[in-house]
Amino acid sequence: MSMMFDPMATAYPFPPKPAPLRADEKQHYREKIKRLLKARDAVMVAHYYTDPEIQALAEETGGCVADSLEMARFGANHPASTLLVAGVRFMGETAKILSPEKRILMPTLQAECSLDLGCPVDEFSAFCDQHPDRTVVVYANTSAAVKARADWVVTSSIAVELIEHLDSLGEKIIWAPDRHLGSYVQKQTGADILCWQGACIVHDEFKTQALQRMKALYPDAAVLVHPESPQSVVDMADAVGSTSQLISAAKTLPHPQLIVATDRGIFYKMQQACPDKVLLEAPTAGEGATCRSCAHCPWMAMNGLKAICEGLEQGGQYHEIHVDEKLRNGALIPLHRMLEFAATLRLSVKGNA
Repeated sequence: MSMMFDPMATAYPFPPKPAPLRADEKQHYREKIKRLLKARDAVMVAHYYTDPEIQALAEETGGCVADSLEMARFGANHPASTLLVAGVRFMGETAKILSPEKRILMPTLQAECSLDLGCPVDEFSAFCDQHPDRTVVVYANTSAAVKARADWVVTSSIAVELIEHLDSLGEKIIWAPDRHLGSYVQKQTGADILCWQGACIVHDEFKTQALQRMKALYPDAAVLVHPESPQSVVDMADAVGSTSQLISAAKTLPHPQLIVATDRGIFYKMQQACPDKVLLEAPTAGEGATCRSCAHCPWMAMNGLKAICEGLEQGGQYHEIHVDEKLRNGALIPLHRMLEFAATLRLSVKGNA
C-alpha cells in the first residue's frame, strides 16, 4: 500500500550550529540564567541529549535531566510556576499538556525532531482512517495534534510491555512514527503492527560494518543500542533500551568499556552512573557537512546557554509554548492511559521483586 506522504523521502533543513562561546561568556550566561530562574519562579528541565553544560546547569539549579516524559512529569510535580524546557518542541508541548496552568518556555521554538516532522497530522490521520480496525499507538516524539489522534502514547521504555498487553487483548496496531522502534517492538512481541515509516536522523545513521570494526578494536566492550537504530545494529547489542534503560545497563554490565549507539549527549549522565568505565561513541557514516552523521541531534544543539538566557528573559512568541485547549484535552487522554499503564507496570515489577 502506498502512502500519500513518505517521511523517508523528505530532507529536513538543519539549523546552523550555534556559535561557540568563550569561557567568560559561558560564565556570564550561567550566572544570568540562575538569577532569571529565581526571578521568574522557574525550574529548568533538560533532555539527556542536550549538551553536557546544559544538563549540569539544570542539575545545579534544582531542575532535572531526564527523558521527555520524565521531564514533563517532573515539571508537573514541581511547585515552580514556569518551566524552562531544554529539548525539542514536542517536549515543550508535552509539558504544556500535562501542566496547562504553567508557563512553558523554550530556548527556541525552532528546535524540531525528525520523527515529529516526519509524521504530519493530516497525512497520519488519513493513514489511520484507512485502517479503522487498528489501535493507534504513537511515540512520545510526536506533535500534540498527532497524540490527540492516537489511542495510546508510548515511550521506548515501556513500548514492548504495552504492545504485549494490547496484543494479548487481540488488538491490531498502527505504530508511529519510528519504523526501527516499531520493527523492534514487533520482533519482540509478535504483534500485528502496521508501521508508519519515520526515522530519527541520529539513530538511523549508525552503521553495522563500522560497528563490527570498532568491536574488533575493543573486544572487551559491550554494545549499548537505542531501539530507534536499524535492526542490524540492534542485533549486535548487549543491551537495547531507552535512554534511562541504557544508563542503567551501563551501570550493571560488567564490561570495562561501552560502545554506545545513541546521541552522545547521554554520555554526561552515563559517565556519572559509571565513572570507572570508558564510554565510546558508536560509529555513524562519519562527520559530514550536513551534520547528519555526527551522533548528536542538531536541533538539541540549539539549546545553548545564550538561547536559554533569551528564553527566560524574553518569553513571548519566540519562546513560549501554547497548545490549543481542544488539542490538549485530546492528547491528554492517550497520555494519561500511558501514565496509568506505566504506574501499574512499576507496581507489578515491585510486587515480583
